[in-house]
Amino acid sequence: MNILQRIALVIVIIGALNWGLIGIFNFNLVSFLFDGISPIISRIIYTIVGLAGIITISTLFLDHDDDY
Repeated sequence: MNILQRIALVIVIIGALNWGLIGIFNFNLVSFLFDGISPIISRIIYTIVGLAGIITISTLFLDHDDDY
């Protein structure tokens, strides 16, 4: 796994935690932090999380035996 994939995985995990907060507590952390500043920033963050998800799809097809 290269550095880009690792960064993307961290972003996907953060996005998943935000979805967990939405599902359990009906609290959107991204919206809470950034909508007051600019809704465009929230859209950029959601786009970055989506792109990170696309990047991490490739990790499904990696041979993990090469990491050791």
